[in-house]
Amino acid sequence: MTIARPSRWRRVVLTIGLLLLLGAGIVALGLYNATRDPIIRTATIRLKDWPEGAPPMRVLHMSDIHVAGPDMPPERLERLVGQMNALNPDLITIGGDLVSEKRTATRLYTAAEIVAPLGGLRAPLGVIVAPGNHDHWFDMPAINRELKRRGITVLANAAVRRGPMIIGGVDDDYSGHDDIPATFAAMDDLGAGPRILVTHSPDIVPDLPVPVGAILAGHTHCGQIAFPIIGALSYVSRYGDRFACGLIQDAKGPVIVGAGLGTSIMPIRFGAPPDAWMVIFKGDGSR
Repeated sequence: MTIARPSRWRRVVLTIGLLLLLGAGIVALGLYNATRDPIIRTATIRLKDWPEGAPPMRVLHMSDIHVAGPDMPPERLERLVGQMNALNPDLITIGGDLVSEKRTATRLYTAAEIVAPLGGLRAPLGVIVAPGNHDHWFDMPAINRELKRRGITVLANAAVRRGPMIIGGVDDDYSGHDDIPATFAAMDDLGAGPRILVTHSPDIVPDLPVPVGAILAGHTHCGQIAFPIIGALSYVSRYGDRFACGLIQDAKGPVIVGAGLGTSIMPIRFGAPPDAWMVIFKGDGSR
């Protein structure tokens, strides 16, 4: 009995079909990874100039929300806001890039639609945003207006006091809007106290004139697509992987770089799950 073999053309069609199925599976897995609930990472940072007797302060830091379809519609962000509120932070900081205009997006949203879910964030000491490059490329004035309408503080090379801490917000370095001297001058005007910085890109760290208590950043997405062995394709940093991801001990102070909640360029993640950080600040003599 002779078994008929597939023709060469049929083998080519089958191979292409299998490759398409494999590609679709990879994209589906990447989208699943991108839309998983974020990992809540924790860190405790002790500050030498913490006021005696002051209780610890819980700061929830998020970044790179990147509202756009299919992975971060406003409805998903609204659900994540509920999860963040359940953590009971004293203060919430957001290290920029509220929006995404990626070409692979299935839908782009208005500034009002992007910001509206963030109006539901709840923390006794409020919510602070430092702008990111995508915010500037999209429409920073419109985003500013929507944030301020909802009582969210925007720090663009400015500073505020929250609890015992002085918080400086440096505008985006990647798009050239940062002004470190102006930020430090604004912190100086607020007097003495422990200082932290909120910024989008961690690339400002080497340029800081003096150390601070901590730097809370984002921008790198922890690579977003990080392959085994070879690592991430890019961290979009002029310092390579120096400020790639996580808690980094630097001469200018501890740096926390979050993976972010959303995605840029493509709505997929591999090896770099979405995350947010709960950072507990306390005195160096506190238990």
